[in-house]
Amino acid sequence: MKLSLKIDVDTHRGTREGVPQLLEMLSRHQAHATFLFSLGPDHTGRAIKRVFRSGFMRKVSRTSVLEHYGLTTLLYGTLLPGPDIGLRNANIMRQVRDAGHEVGIHTYDHVKWQDGVAHQDAEWTRREMQLACDRFQHIFGEPATTHGAAGWQMNRHAWRLTQRLGFRYCSDTRGTHPFMPIHDAEIFACPQLPTTLPTLDELIGIDGITPETVAEHVLSLTATPPASGHVYTLHAELEGMKLAPVFDQLLSGWRTQGYALGTLRDRADGLDVARLPRHIVFDGQVPGRAGSLALQGREFLA
Repeated sequence: MKLSLKIDVDTHRGTREGVPQLLEMLSRHQAHATFLFSLGPDHTGRAIKRVFRSGFMRKVSRTSVLEHYGLTTLLYGTLLPGPDIGLRNANIMRQVRDAGHEVGIHTYDHVKWQDGVAHQDAEWTRREMQLACDRFQHIFGEPATTHGAAGWQMNRHAWRLTQRLGFRYCSDTRGTHPFMPIHDAEIFACPQLPTTLPTLDELIGIDGITPETVAEHVLSLTATPPASGHVYTLHAELEGMKLAPVFDQLLSGWRTQGYALGTLRDRADGLDVARLPRHIVFDGQVPGRAGSLALQGREFLA
């Protein structure tokens, strides 16, 4: 009964304020997690372009973006210069590793990747992923072994790079169980450990779910564990800050349910990669989230 905790760190503020609080909670509950860092400039303010995306304003109204991210963060990259997250917070990132947690790559420039990768070419994609890999190497003194795409956004070139850049496994998709990805009839030799549970910002404000009841709802989804375990994605800007009490409830609840709370690496180490099923990956919708995401599709039976 494994539940892997995948922590996406999107912003400068999330790194400085959310990550230390998450480290304290995880230590108190004797849990470990995979922290995936945004390693370049914080350009969160440029996400304003998403107002034209179907469903984005409904999500904003439900999840109090200003309250969770703060006005300063929402101006980075527009009225304020975006701070370089990796250069300014390298010590905090190394503290995560030194506390026994797994560290990996989320992205270099979060907004640039999430809003742009779907329509970019091979050179653009290679450059962005290489920038992240180089910065990770600079901070940690070793290459990254895992990657979780910002916004679960990928393209065919990014799929190819997951194997060429030497990642052992990735978590770039939403789905139900570990698999080997196939995109446009091309098989990629890098296992996917997909996020299996909805995120808090996808749930709060839907069907009467509130910050006070969302933990109970998530725990109802994990009451019967699947054979392959779960991957839960949280955000340093949410569960590490204003929604920290919710995450504290989840950690306690999962312990009571009997889960071992660990990293993506813990889950990957138990996989027989040669026998993993192959699944088509495609762009599709997830309830409560605007835009398209990389989803685990049907199994490919040769």
